[in-house]
Amino acid sequence: MNITIENIILIGSVLLLISILAGKTSYRFGIPTLLLFLIIGMLAGSDGIGGIYFDNPRIAQFIGVVSLNFILFSGGLDTNWQSVKPVLREGIALSTVGVLLTAVGLGYFVYLITDFGLYESLLLGAIVSSTDAAAVFSILRGKNLALKKNLRPTLELESGSNDPMAYVLTIAFLTLVQFPEKNVLSVLPMFFMQMAIGGGAGFLFGKLSKIIINRIKLDFEGLYPVLTIALMFITFSATDFIGGNGFLAIYICSVYLGNQNLIHKKTIMRMFDGLAWLMQIVLFLTLGLLVFPTQIVPYMGIGLLISLFLIFVARPLAIFISLSPFKMKLRRRFYISWVGLRGAVPIVFATYPLLAGIEKANIIFNIVFFVSLTSVLIQGSTLSIVAKWLHVGLPESAKPLSPTDELLSEHPKAIMKEITIGESCPVTGEKIVNLNFPKKAIIAMIVRDGNYITPNGLTEIKANDKLVVLTDKPEILEKVHASLSLSNSEALDDIED
Repeated sequence: MNITIENIILIGSVLLLISILAGKTSYRFGIPTLLLFLIIGMLAGSDGIGGIYFDNPRIAQFIGVVSLNFILFSGGLDTNWQSVKPVLREGIALSTVGVLLTAVGLGYFVYLITDFGLYESLLLGAIVSSTDAAAVFSILRGKNLALKKNLRPTLELESGSNDPMAYVLTIAFLTLVQFPEKNVLSVLPMFFMQMAIGGGAGFLFGKLSKIIINRIKLDFEGLYPVLTIALMFITFSATDFIGGNGFLAIYICSVYLGNQNLIHKKTIMRMFDGLAWLMQIVLFLTLGLLVFPTQIVPYMGIGLLISLFLIFVARPLAIFISLSPFKMKLRRRFYISWVGLRGAVPIVFATYPLLAGIEKANIIFNIVFFVSLTSVLIQGSTLSIVAKWLHVGLPESAKPLSPTDELLSEHPKAIMKEITIGESCPVTGEKIVNLNFPKKAIIAMIVRDGNYITPNGLTEIKANDKLVVLTDKPEILEKVHASLSLSNSEALDDIED
């Protein structure tokens, strides 16, 4: 069946519905949801029962890049700086040195066991060198896996920040394959330029995005996520246009925004969470359609060998070397090395050699697809078991809520306090969004000149306002007073329901 304008919506919606319904029960059998999406795409393809013919790497790459924008941005919004800060050095080491060592180690292994040239081998190693953000985020959160100490922030920081490194390495080694007369040193300037511009642009666009979101007064709350989507794509495309790494830019931009006070922040985060899941499904379905399973069969043997070497040798060695300067228990290092899931990102990167038209592009694509498939199947389905074996897991009941979970969760606000703003109060004239108000408290109502106002982030605090504050814990009231620059004696008595 050829995809036409007339049937594309029907086919897409049916596949989406099947994926969602199948994913609902997949974890009962220990099958990672993303793997199921990939299999459904393969079954719907020309070699499967669906018979849909799709062989357009350019469209698949476009869908992949757009999807990765949403996935990385959503992951960045969920990244709490206070959780990440203690493991920032470890995360950076994993996402840079760890990725480089994995690419070089696996690439040299491929060079020894195949007829690939050195640069072709390193290209394959670079393509599968990073952990997949979509796979790690969805499996860690979908399984509701509770891990000890700083393991989870480390894993999520690594998976969210190492795709840019893998992308730069992929482009660098692809350039060397296309122009063998060049050497590795010739691509180093491009590497440093992309990372430096990408990091700087991400931070600047993050600050600019915060100003735009908080200062533009939109008539409808639902437009704020749309505005954020526009800013996300501008960040990616503008950074890429000036020679930086767009993936790194949108991740840094989203991490910055996720740790700021924004207008309708809950609405934005919930929207991006849903869009990230949609993009993960669309991405895996598209890549499943793109692959021809019959073409993978001849490379299953060598693919399995490469996959096992990656899982049990290249990735662990890279992790242990990159984490050697840091104090960390051995079992935690082992677990980090095990959560090295390869998913959709390597397959998207494998479309670059296809579009470049290099000689062994089809072989590289099929091997990468098989490596990703086996990685999600072997590692993704055993994360909970390995966590128990290594004693790095926690009972689900003991799992602490992340700051993001706290923000999005609905707690009953059993404590009400009325606070009057005096004429000399420092916050007079300030917008609520700029107050650094505690996340576990809300200003439910403002009484002003006998009128009742339902506030939002753009509402300005005025002298003689009476704020009706709701919270669920008495100790939060001290933070409320601090954000309003008030002492406890300046507030009225508590009124509890």
